[in-house]
Parts: sequence; structure tokens; C-alpha cells
Amino acid sequence: MCGIVGWMNLKENISTQKHIIEEMTNKLNRRGPDDMAIYEKENVLLGHRRLVVVDPEGGKQPMTRRLGDRTYTIIYNGELYNTEDLRKELKEKGYDFQSYSDTEVLLISYIEWGIDCVKKFNGIFAFGIWDAFKERLFIARDPLGVKPLFYTKIGEHFMFASEIKALLAHPLVEPIVGEEGLAEVFGLGPARSPGNGVFKNIHEVPPAYWLVFQEGDYKIKQYWQLESKEHKDDFPTTVEHVRHLLVDAMERQLVSDVPVCTFLSGGVDSSTISAVTANAFKRDGREQLNTYSIDYFDNDLYFKANEFQPNSDGMYIKIMKNHIGSQHHSILLDNPRLFQALEDAVKASDLPGMADVDSSLYLFCKEVRKNATVALSGECADEIFGGYPWFTRQEDIEADTFPWAKSTKERKGIMSEAFRNISLEDYVATKYEETIKEVPRLEGENPKANRMRELFYLNMKWFMITLLNRKDRMSMANSLEVRVPFADYRIVEYLWNVPWEMKYHNQQEKGLLRKAIKGILPEEVLQRKKSPYPKTHHPLYTKMVQQKMKEILQDTTSPLLDVINIPKVMEIVETGGASFGKPWFGQLMTGPQLLAYLIQVNTWMKEYKVKIV
Repeated sequence: MCGIVGWMNLKENISTQKHIIEEMTNKLNRRGPDDMAIYEKENVLLGHRRLVVVDPEGGKQPMTRRLGDRTYTIIYNGELYNTEDLRKELKEKGYDFQSYSDTEVLLISYIEWGIDCVKKFNGIFAFGIWDAFKERLFIARDPLGVKPLFYTKIGEHFMFASEIKALLAHPLVEPIVGEEGLAEVFGLGPARSPGNGVFKNIHEVPPAYWLVFQEGDYKIKQYWQLESKEHKDDFPTTVEHVRHLLVDAMERQLVSDVPVCTFLSGGVDSSTISAVTANAFKRDGREQLNTYSIDYFDNDLYFKANEFQPNSDGMYIKIMKNHIGSQHHSILLDNPRLFQALEDAVKASDLPGMADVDSSLYLFCKEVRKNATVALSGECADEIFGGYPWFTRQEDIEADTFPWAKSTKERKGIMSEAFRNISLEDYVATKYEETIKEVPRLEGENPKANRMRELFYLNMKWFMITLLNRKDRMSMANSLEVRVPFADYRIVEYLWNVPWEMKYHNQQEKGLLRKAIKGILPEEVLQRKKSPYPKTHHPLYTKMVQQKMKEILQDTTSPLLDVINIPKVMEIVETGGASFGKPWFGQLMTGPQLLAYLIQVNTWMKEYKVKIV
């Protein structure tokens, strides 16, 4: 994995300002600690930071290839999982390769197929290709949005980068946030509208889109989307096909020249990935698999089972470790470190995030990185198989808003009088309705099936991308590449048309997944009820975020004070978040996490010198 940066101006010589692209590129040093290089032409500057995973010598970037009098240069962040299939096809067309890297395969795919090359890729990617002959920049992002890609256009200048911080390093890009940005942070945060970069004039290429910049302007287009059609496979055939797709996706993602590990929580998703990986390692004669889990000191003393988190992970991790024969590492975090890392998480994301749900992952990845460079993780299974409570709880199914964020009225209440003109309710409702209108429909489908399609679409376009953003930023901030096999577009395409009754087999969340992986996992793990990413339950953490928020409220220089209703927030602080009344976001961001989120907003505004206009 890597960090990429580009700057072009087709009417002005910018090569004399190479120091700017160097500074922008170095803002991404954690994404790529192993190498740094710049491509320099009069109107085009491309920067690359590299994390070496495959082909240390042959995969160096920026990479330039020539075909006759035409030259093409690529900077790329990601992995292709069908590299060898494409290489074979391209060799048959007469192309020669100088390396075994997927970077070269991607670039030559563009040379052969042009913009349509993105339709050939199975992988996670964000890349930029400068086509010198056509004087055209082509950038694209993978179908599910695993890898990030931001851009901005200011006058004749066009810039793109893996992260917002790299764009903000350019002197023309200012950290301005308008009313729309505030609506994102307070109405939808930590989620973001597709394509929205929160900062004014900073945008994100949405998942499954490409962008072409040519002759001083750009156009953006979707190249992949879900298609609704009748599911004709019977249940046994569906089960068999899902199993094949899952195992194939997981095994394809084990390609690496550096150590590979898995995250293992003892839940169905991570356990499946760990079991398939361990089996592949044994079959191929690879070294023993290392697995990693996260917990918090004394968490067992304060854990209380609830609908969202019915049990803790420890027992199930032990069962899995013994079952697959992995070398397991349990990473224990203490609450003071968890609290302190809230700031690190903001700097990794460039935005307020999922509070300690982010900071814990940041610290976890930091520890994993000491022994591994690549990890496999179980994100996306819940969104595509139907694992969350809102897929089965009638009040959520019928809700006319995002089921994980039903606190818009309460969110509005914590904003200051100066911004009461921002209608959070209308903003959130509009984003919800826009998404619902996009849902690919199937003619003749009954209302219940139609509504379930809507729920799955909402989850994939919003909740899933929020978790993928979190995973990318927290891992790459620690130079750790995390792959997510459940986000293989082939799995998503197939499951999109599988009826809810099949997904909910045996009236059990992710029932189809459990049926498909039967025999891969021990029965106790296979039947375990979903339990989310572990968070701290220690009262010490609540006390720390309360104390910090009190300090922020008492400090007249705190930028947060300009945008919040101070008396209302003081009340929330005194009650440890309980007086807010509802979860801030999903099942993990409740009272203490709301306070931590506000701390992150203050940190973000302060560190990034955010200007509210």
C-alpha cells in the first residue's frame, strides 16, 4: 500500500515548484515509509510514498512505460487480486513485462484498454495515470471504496491525493468549512456523504467512479454499479456458490512478499478469514499464521451484556486459536492510552471520527505493525449478509432515516444559536432520500423485498464505507496494509440479488453465511451471535473524557465553543453523555463516545486551523 499525490496545471510551468509536491507527498509518509519519488514535467507533478508488499525492486513508482512515441506514468495505492489473470491476457496480446508487480499490470491494462481498464480489475485501488500523448489524467477508485482518493480544482490547478492532509499542504488549498461541512460533521458524522470532503472545495472520488482531467477541466463517471435481477439459484446452489466466492476471495488476498496475519475476534467473520488463511498456509507450506485480537485492561470487570454486545470475545478466540493452530497475540490497551490516542486518530483521518472506536484501532494496528505488514480483516460481512440489528428490528426497517443515526433532533440541539439556521433535519433527510432514489429496483418485487434492498443499499453506501474509511486511515497511519476479503465486488454483486429469506436462513442473522462456511468453523463459533468490535466499558474512560470536555468548555480559546450550545453540552458532560438520550452513531458510539467525538471535533478545528465561513 502507498500514498499518492498529483498536481497539474496545463497552462503554467509548475515544475519550478517541485518543493510543494515534495511536501505534499511527505505528508503521506506513514502510508509509505519505504520509499519516496517524484515524477516531474513542466505541467505535471506526481508524488508517491511506498509501502513495499510485492516486488520490492520491480514495483517502484512513479512508474513510466512507453509504447512507441507514447508515454504513460502511474502512481498507485492498492492491490490487484487478479494480477496473474490479467498478465496472462496481456501477454497473449503481445505485451512484455519488466517486473512481477501489479503496478505494471495495472498500467499496461490502461495502455491496452484505456479508461475501460477499471472494469477488468478485482482489487482495492486508487490510482492516477498521466497519459502524456493525450495530455490526460485518469484517476479511479475501487468499486467498494476500500482505498481513498480526494481531489480539488482551484483555477487551472487540479490536485488529487490519498488523504486530505496532502491537499491541505498545498498553499492554494485552505482549511475552510462552510455550513455544508458543519452539517456533515454534526448531522451525519462520523459518516460522510459520498464524494464529500467536508472542507470547502475538497471532494472525494466516490467508490466505483473514475475521473478524467483534460484541457483544464474534468468529468467524473460511475463505472460499476449493482444490478437488480431475479435470483434463480436454489438455496443449496446459493450456499455452494457463496462458499466458493468467499474462499477464492480470501485466498487471492494472501499474495505478499512480506508477513501476512489476520485479525481474530472470535466472531464469525474474522474467524472465517483466519480459518481459510490458516488452511491455505498449511497447504502451501507457509509459516504458522499469526492472529491478533484487541481488548482492554479490566474490561471483563465492567462488561455488561446487551442486545448489541451479547458476549465478550475471549472464550471464542481461544476456541479458534486451538482450532486453526495459530500463534495468537492478544493486545491489551489501557484507558489512558486509548484517551490520548483520540488526537492521533483525528490526525490520521483529517476529520473527527468514531472516537475511541478509532483510537483503539489505531493503537491496535500500531502493535500489529511491529510484527506484520499485511493483515486480513472481516469488515463488510454484516452489510452484505445482513448482520446488524436494524435488518431485523421492525422499527428500524420502517424508519425513514439512517437506522444507525436516529438522533438528528438531539444533534441539532447541541449546535450553537449562530448555526441554528443550518437545518440538520432537512440535510440528513435529503441525503437519505437521495440514496433511496439511487437503489436499483427489480420490477414486480414485493414491498418487503424492496425495502430490504433499500436497507442493504443504505448500509453499503454509508455504514460500510464509514468502517472502511476508519480501517484504512487507522491502519495506514501505522504503515499496516489491511485487506478486506468480504469487500470483493463479485461477492457483493451476487449477494445483492439473494433474497432476504435466504440471507436470514434459520431466522438467524447472517444465516446464509453460517450455512456457507459450515465445516470451516467449530460449531460454538459458527453459532455465536454477532458481537461488534470491542470497546472499553471502564468507568475511568468516561471520567477522562468528562474531564477533558470540562477543560475545553472552560478554555475560551477552544474553537469548539463557536459551534456548540455550551449549556447543553455542559449538561451532557455532567451526565457522562447519558442526557443526550440516544446513541450518537450505530451501536458503539453512546455516552462516553459522544464526549470523545466532541473532543475530536475540537482537536480537528484546532490542529487543522479550521476556518468556519
